[in-house]
Amino acid sequence: MQTINLNDKFSTFKKHWHPHQIAVVDNMQVLLAKIKDEFVWHKHEDEDELFFVQKGTLEMHFRDKIEIISEGEIIVVPKGVEHCPKTQNGEEVHVLLFEKLSTKHTGNVTSEKTVSEYPKI
Repeated sequence: MQTINLNDKFSTFKKHWHPHQIAVVDNMQVLLAKIKDEFVWHKHEDEDELFFVQKGTLEMHFRDKIEIISEGEIIVVPKGVEHCPKTQNGEEVHVLLFEKLSTKHTGNVTSEKTVSEYPKI
């Protein structure tokens, strides 16, 4: 057991849309990611995802609406719901993700942004 400083962990990487694992809680993982611009439309058939915005403003696009998540706020995307995270005006946003170990990065799609393994930091 040890304390994890999120700001220290965020300072260890620069790549956008490439989550890094900082902890495992039972069958769940805690990931940090820096994101910028638009991701890909996707869904996770069997897993929910929790996004916590540490820095910046996240737009979570759904097919029927857009939710704005500000610093210090979370959003849970339920399993099976198609979504596309985006940032505003080229801003880099820092997010903490909480999801099952089985969750695939881009869910039901494969793109140039898809990664299959997350570095542990």
